[in-house]
Amino acid sequence: MSDETPSTPTTTTTTTTTPRRPVRSYVLRGGRMGSGQHRALAELGPRFVLPFQAQPLDAAAVFGRRAPCVLEIGFGMGDATAQIAAAQPAVDFIGVEVHEAGVGALLRRIGEQDLHNLRIVRHDAVEVLQRMIAPGSLAAVHVFFPDPWHKKRHHKRRLIQPALVALVASRLQPGAYLHCATDWQPYAEQMLQVLAAEPLLANTAPAASGYAPRPAYRPLTKFEARGLQLGHGVWDLVFSRTSESNP
Repeated sequence: MSDETPSTPTTTTTTTTTPRRPVRSYVLRGGRMGSGQHRALAELGPRFVLPFQAQPLDAAAVFGRRAPCVLEIGFGMGDATAQIAAAQPAVDFIGVEVHEAGVGALLRRIGEQDLHNLRIVRHDAVEVLQRMIAPGSLAAVHVFFPDPWHKKRHHKRRLIQPALVALVASRLQPGAYLHCATDWQPYAEQMLQVLAAEPLLANTAPAASGYAPRPAYRPLTKFEARGLQLGHGVWDLVFSRTSESNP
């Protein structure tokens, strides 16, 4: 809007339609990066960071083999991502993260651990799912400790919403799973409600609680272990994709 005030009134009005920006679950911010992260970005980025593209990814061509493919949304600094990939060499992993510091940190771990079954996409996860991931192509989706957006007015920014869950479900193979974890109980309760309402997903946890015990493949992070020692809770939700014939 202009700061200038017209000197004379006008009887003509012009309506300009501005496309509404989508509500994003993250805020881009600059993180401090060490020399190792900068070096990893320069040396390993060209090989392990996949450019965003508006067409389905050919995972077999990217990894040089046909294997189950798991997508992780928002891997942070990549500690758990690298541990999971190292423990499952027969599975291919794609980590999606928007923050450069996290991408650099995970690239450094890829180099240190010589991980060949892990790639990174630095882009908005919703657009990656919409454009780069073909329907029914994923063996799993991991969403570990997304930002809970504590304040009520920010709840619309939470990642786990019905539209996103429906999109994720459409990208899972029948029998594949969506695994979410959070250390914020109100968010866990919302996650459970949203996931249970998606007709293409079925809860794998006991009906009494709705929450699953931490699967062995998800490592216990230092932050999580410290929180558990202080009496803080952690909630895992594991839902499986139903068959096409029985949504």
